[in-house]
Amino acid sequence: MNPLELPFWAERPLRVLVTGCAGFIGSTLCDRLLEAGHEVVGIDCFSDYYDPALKRENLRGALAHPSFRLVEGDLNELELTERVADRQVVFHLAAQAGVRASWGQEFGVYLQANIAATQLLLEALKDLPRGGEGFRRLVYSSSSSVYGDQPHYPVTEDVDKHPFSPYGVTKLAAEHLCELYAANWGLPASSLRYFTVYGPRQRPDMAFRKFMEAAARGEVWRIYGDGRQSRDFTYVDDAVDANLLAAADASSYGAYNIGGGERIDLLSALRILREKVIEHGIAPSVTMVHEDPVKGDVRHTGADPSRARERLGFSASIPLREGLDRMARWMAARISS
Repeated sequence: MNPLELPFWAERPLRVLVTGCAGFIGSTLCDRLLEAGHEVVGIDCFSDYYDPALKRENLRGALAHPSFRLVEGDLNELELTERVADRQVVFHLAAQAGVRASWGQEFGVYLQANIAATQLLLEALKDLPRGGEGFRRLVYSSSSSVYGDQPHYPVTEDVDKHPFSPYGVTKLAAEHLCELYAANWGLPASSLRYFTVYGPRQRPDMAFRKFMEAAARGEVWRIYGDGRQSRDFTYVDDAVDANLLAAADASSYGAYNIGGGERIDLLSALRILREKVIEHGIAPSVTMVHEDPVKGDVRHTGADPSRARERLGFSASIPLREGLDRMARWMAARISS
């Protein structure tokens, strides 16, 4: 069932705030909310982690909608009390992304964007009136990177967490802040630990999009490591469903694995992707080469989905082959336009 058909979302319109609204998941979430008749304020700083023009392209549909209002700015610099004052649900997706870029001098950017900004948002939300037409819930976008390498898979939410990158450290720290504000201020919050989200609008630094664009340019596919590393790939529409369901979470605080339900090794996933790239005319053929592993990349990920299924009613519905077909169709249309 579409989460927007459930009782929580049947009140129309709800007043929603989406931080990171121009990103891959954030813009897709905004479109779904607007299509359902909700009133959306989006915040985005259009950072240059990747081309801001791509983010503006993501927002093309939302910006044309009368129920959408864009606020351009950094959460660390905006007057957030004013921005959240009348919002009923807040989806916090704004973050500095990327495992590989989070080392060295760039770590300060991650501290500000992922931890300090989250704390400022929580401070702005903690005293809002609740109940009735008041504030209902914060849904925070976390990451499976909080787990690092684990001895057993799939992982449950309660395992010891050992982030394997500075990025993972910042996402876990922001989760802890959400939990602390829930415990101390009664601020209702949920953290969603996404497992490798893919689909149309995927960031250009992420694997499937990088491979598709490389194929379109006639370049080889460069695979870091032996290709036997495995991932639990999650289609973007399933990640959006999880956000919508988490907005109705009844717990004071909850952390949830959001996975696609298919753990597969990278080489097997790329064979499917190569098939779709050729089928949709992106490239006539693809050659793969192997390079050294990259620091911070975990060997495996895999979500135990039990808690999200039992407490939120979430189950992924888009299998990898179908999701890659949809993404390849999207990429082929971009190339031909």
